[in-house]
Amino acid sequence: MSSGENDRLAGRYRLIEQLGRGGMGVVWRAVDEVLGREVAVKELRTYSDMSAPELGDLRLRMQREARAAARVRHPGVVAVHDVTEHEGRPVIVMELVEGPSLDGVLAERGALDAREAAAIGARVLEALAAAHRAGVLHRDVKPGNILLESPQALGSARAGETPIGRVVLTDFGIAAMDDPGDGSATHLTRSGELVGSLDYLAPERAQGQDPGPASDVWALGATLYAAVEGSSPFRRTSTWSTLSAIVAEPLPEPVRAGRLGPVLRELMHKDPARRPDADTAARMLAAVAEGRDPGLPQVPAPRPVAPPREATVRDVLPHRPQGFGPVVTQQPTTTVQPPRGRGRALVAAGVAAVVLAGAGVTYALVGTGDDDGTRQQAVGSASGASPSASGAQDGTGGAWNGGGASAASPGPTGKDGRASASPGASRPAKDGKGGTGGTGSGEKGGTTPGKAPTGGHATATPGGAGGAAGGGTGSTPAPSCQSIGGGKSNCQVWRTAKSYRYDGGEMGVLNAGTNYFYCQVDLGRRETYGKWTNTYWARTDDDSGNTNVYVSVVYLKGGANNAPVPGLPVC
Repeated sequence: MSSGENDRLAGRYRLIEQLGRGGMGVVWRAVDEVLGREVAVKELRTYSDMSAPELGDLRLRMQREARAAARVRHPGVVAVHDVTEHEGRPVIVMELVEGPSLDGVLAERGALDAREAAAIGARVLEALAAAHRAGVLHRDVKPGNILLESPQALGSARAGETPIGRVVLTDFGIAAMDDPGDGSATHLTRSGELVGSLDYLAPERAQGQDPGPASDVWALGATLYAAVEGSSPFRRTSTWSTLSAIVAEPLPEPVRAGRLGPVLRELMHKDPARRPDADTAARMLAAVAEGRDPGLPQVPAPRPVAPPREATVRDVLPHRPQGFGPVVTQQPTTTVQPPRGRGRALVAAGVAAVVLAGAGVTYALVGTGDDDGTRQQAVGSASGASPSASGAQDGTGGAWNGGGASAASPGPTGKDGRASASPGASRPAKDGKGGTGGTGSGEKGGTTPGKAPTGGHATATPGGAGGAAGGGTGSTPAPSCQSIGGGKSNCQVWRTAKSYRYDGGEMGVLNAGTNYFYCQVDLGRRETYGKWTNTYWARTDDDSGNTNVYVSVVYLKGGANNAPVPGLPVC
């Protein structure tokens, strides 16, 4: 691989600076010294332990990336100028898109306005429609593969305008082409292997079925959901539980999406045959971006859905300690598309289990490192979690919500529909004052459970501690975690945290987002982060593959200092 700046590839492309680095290649800003223009050059990475067949797969994948992108003529698809070789490795020369990825924009400024997201989505779907007409499936639509030439326009539009500039879909590295002459090259991965980015994988792909155009539409829907709500809809603590959620759980109700919400539900319908095609979906999103009704059919109001009576999905994670319940898919209290019976959800979840548990079946996380698309800056999250609207590092963390309803439903957003603020932005109430978000008339804001006096019509923002909600007694805080059956509760982790053994030995990490926990216990070891401090630790399975490990409740939303988190049982 090239040593760095000022190197020349293929005798004409002089490297200037590195723009991105991913699992397959390195992308450089370069100058084409023959034509005198700046370009983006993608060079295959090499690995000392890579076998010849593996290197051949990567070489073939890069060659097909160039062919797939060149096959689609559309301003929303990155243009390919040349394919050459350097020291025996393929090099793709593409147009240089002067702008960051959507992933970078979300990491820097947080969640997008629904109309902005809809405008971006409409442009991407127009590009996908052109690709589908050319017989090309992208298969890896995600924020990191969407480039924005004018990100500065976001958030600056006047009423009725959405000037987002050019939107470009890039990285066709795992695209599939409908080409009779493509032969075995159409399926680049080994038998039983799933390819794509887990957070944006469609249900049919999670079940091992062949992808179609509808799979790209789902991935774009998941991308827009994450862009508006601050996190991907089905991220869980492990690959298996995430796949199970994608297949069996209904889409979490969007909080900030407004008119975009019903369109997201259409794009992310579990049945690919029920999803609109890319052209139709683009028109729906364009209507939302322009402030018009997308013209969707009326859907019935949400109705309660009873949780399953018992655990039914076998947990395939290794070394489960005895007494720990099996994984059960989360059942929210309301849904727009309730499952048509218990059997359907169980079959779907069972299929997801088979995909992961079957002999020789693996999951290839393609592009999970820094994105390797062409961009001005490479911005990513070290944990791999989707960027939240408050940034990857900050959240509301430890303060109890003062009995307000916001803590009763875990999610990426606060009670007012906005993303959670950083720890310093919301403070626990002090004696003699209402909390930062409280409007009740109680004499004390109450940071200790059981001490919030009655207060009528109080409203607390995340981290605030006003009077009791709705004129109630306020004797106990609302639960911050919700039971999902099988001895588990879902809680919101606001910051990536380290996990430890019972005796204090460091084990791995747990990513931010919705995670399940078994119980919590006072281990006598104090963890402090900013204003939050606690000796309680919650037992879970971390994202490093470790089971029966402990994470400080400091990093769980809704708790108070030196007290257990409401809603999570004590071990």
